[in-house]
Amino acid sequence: MPDWSYHPLKKLVLDKIRPKTSREFIHKSMSTIASIPGGRDLIGFLGHMKPPRELQKEIYHTRFPSPIGLSGHIDPNLSGINAFQELGFGFVEIGPIVLNEPKEQREPRRENSHILFSDHQEKVPLKLAIKKLTSLNIRIPIFARIDAQVKRNEWDIIVQYLTPFVDVFIGTSEQINSCVDKSVMCLERSFYVSFYADEINNKILEIGKSIQHTCIGGIVVNAPHRTEDSYWHEAANTNECLVKTVKQVKELHPELMVITSGGVEAPEEACALVRAGADLLMLTDGYVKAGPGLPKRIHERLLYEEVRPIKNQNWYWSFLFGLSILIGGIIALYFALTSIILPYDESFIGLTKADILKVNPLILSFMSHDRMALGGTMISGGILYIQLARNGIKYGMHWTRVSFHSAAIVGFLGIFLFIGFGYFDWMHGLFWLFLLPIYYFSFREGKRVTGTPYSIHGKNDRAWKYGLYGQLMFIILGFLILVGGIVISTIGVSKVFVSTDLGFLCMSPQMLDSISNNLIPVIAHDRAGFGSALVSVGLLVLMISLWGFRKGECWIWNTLAIGALPALIAGIGTHIYIGYTTFIHLLPVYFLVILYLLGLVLSYPFLKKK
Repeated sequence: MPDWSYHPLKKLVLDKIRPKTSREFIHKSMSTIASIPGGRDLIGFLGHMKPPRELQKEIYHTRFPSPIGLSGHIDPNLSGINAFQELGFGFVEIGPIVLNEPKEQREPRRENSHILFSDHQEKVPLKLAIKKLTSLNIRIPIFARIDAQVKRNEWDIIVQYLTPFVDVFIGTSEQINSCVDKSVMCLERSFYVSFYADEINNKILEIGKSIQHTCIGGIVVNAPHRTEDSYWHEAANTNECLVKTVKQVKELHPELMVITSGGVEAPEEACALVRAGADLLMLTDGYVKAGPGLPKRIHERLLYEEVRPIKNQNWYWSFLFGLSILIGGIIALYFALTSIILPYDESFIGLTKADILKVNPLILSFMSHDRMALGGTMISGGILYIQLARNGIKYGMHWTRVSFHSAAIVGFLGIFLFIGFGYFDWMHGLFWLFLLPIYYFSFREGKRVTGTPYSIHGKNDRAWKYGLYGQLMFIILGFLILVGGIVISTIGVSKVFVSTDLGFLCMSPQMLDSISNNLIPVIAHDRAGFGSALVSVGLLVLMISLWGFRKGECWIWNTLAIGALPALIAGIGTHIYIGYTTFIHLLPVYFLVILYLLGLVLSYPFLKKK
């Protein structure tokens, strides 16, 4: 559930129901999707949340795909653990772990902008933890936080049974020191001592004593809490407090591994902790407020901090491919506005343009409208390809390469739609053969495009929130264009006409067949080709909208603003030009225009203001 769907749903539904109900709905939904065949690929397609290789860490022989983890407070029932590893997290904490389920457990509640956790909060029984960890295919490290009330005999049992499944144990200084003194610590796993940031000053000596033991891997610094009526929440200015504490600890013990828990709602706050010296970060209720895209945004902000030269990649063949599509669209538009059909069309039909005009001039108008729409769509596709080449592939952005080639391959396959009615347009075939070597070299030059995007965006400001709604508009726009292209292609290779088409022509398919048996195949081939072009453009708009939205990325806004325009203008203009203005027929295009305008307005402050 990316942020562009999470925040609208959160505002409309999730904030109006019990926190536990909304939490379980989100976690179980995501885990269900991650469990079905192809579900993980779907999550990756929608969010592109995989952590970048540059941020991988290895600590005590354990590999962390990302320094960003999730606190156990967010998922005490372990209902979402299967999905979290697909959302960009490098590790997940479970807990607080207890031996047996407590008799009294109170779910969190929401008050103003805070999520309040009870002093008798939900806890994870050992049996539930084992059941989940054994049944799921978990590929990231697991931290087990043992409840502060667990005594030594229960501690021994919990550690013994969880050791095969977890990588790190977290406990209080009293628990760990008690076990260390009695030499009952398991040396197969690292143990981290948990402190609150506002009590560090009183426990500096205790930290120094604890880290002398070889089994102690480091400390966990928790955000300070404020208690109200047996409920607690993170205190105000927790990030500043954590930054100050981490710096203080690192100055005294620079070799000590420090993990923070809480105090992060925005990418800039995570960066502040990393700059202070934190080795790993765990997100708490800030993750709920900011949305599932927070780990990805933190990754991009951390990458922005790294100073590295930008190596321009080869992009000229990709640019030439887009330019060829653009020129092809202009040529198609020219013929649609002038001769409409060409000599080889007349030869196949067995009738000249003049003959068709004598029978029914609306036939040529109808053919013109499909060919004009095809030309406008090709021009849009050419603009989108060119923009991806000169602003993405050129700078090594992997997501632009995937977008470019996915749409291009689908577009190439569209030529085979002629099979539906058997009319092969040799000019389209020549254009296809002309494009093929250009695309081959474009594909080859794209193999080295493996870069990860980065972003300066650090705050959850109003522009970002409006940008999410703008992004949602463009995602719906791209999806609907894609679906529309599939529907039109299907109609083109099956029944060819819809009822409003026949109403415009004032003729039935049987009457058209009586004029020439080859007339409908020519119309069908135009329709199928137009649908195929729409599928490619829909894919481009969809993938650019899914993966390209970052603060200050002016070229994304320009690409969508200019790139979608020719197709939309052609879609409406061609119908006005021939007088085919049936409202119900044009209603989908009107809806697309509304989405397009809303997307531009809502995303402008986020994308255009640097």
